[in-house]
Amino acid sequence: MQKLIRIEPAKCVGCKTCELSCSFKNVGEFAPSRTRIYNEIFLDEAKFITVTCMQCDEPWCEKSCPKNAISKNMATGVVTVEEVKCVGCRTCVSACPFGMIKYVDSTGKADKCNLCGGDTPECVAFCPTQCLTLDEEDKPLRQKMLRFVNTIKDGQMEV
Repeated sequence: MQKLIRIEPAKCVGCKTCELSCSFKNVGEFAPSRTRIYNEIFLDEAKFITVTCMQCDEPWCEKSCPKNAISKNMATGVVTVEEVKCVGCRTCVSACPFGMIKYVDSTGKADKCNLCGGDTPECVAFCPTQCLTLDEEDKPLRQKMLRFVNTIKDGQMEV
């Protein structure tokens, strides 16, 4: 079964260790601006929200890529960007409803979380509060999130 990074916001203290470990693993430097996981801090509410790629069942980034540079491994469920094929058109960036695929100026290519290509992603391994875990996918939760995104996309959300 597909695995995903599960995030428990109540345990998050906003330390940004996830961002630092991710950037160090993937680009060789402690650079939160080059991470694949994002920890947003809302000081007024004292809340910390961490987000990363959902590894979608039917990735919109993959469907939108004109060069077929994005693919989903059906065995692991991981969606990856093949840097060699990517031409940096940013179509995938526009297509992702979660904003979790980014264009990297220094490479001219798209980049996203690939679960570190191994057993335990760095962000999960180094999270001091264990608010990040690598767990089997929760299909009902994924469907609920997709319905929510689709209502926003279609302009049907009531405020």
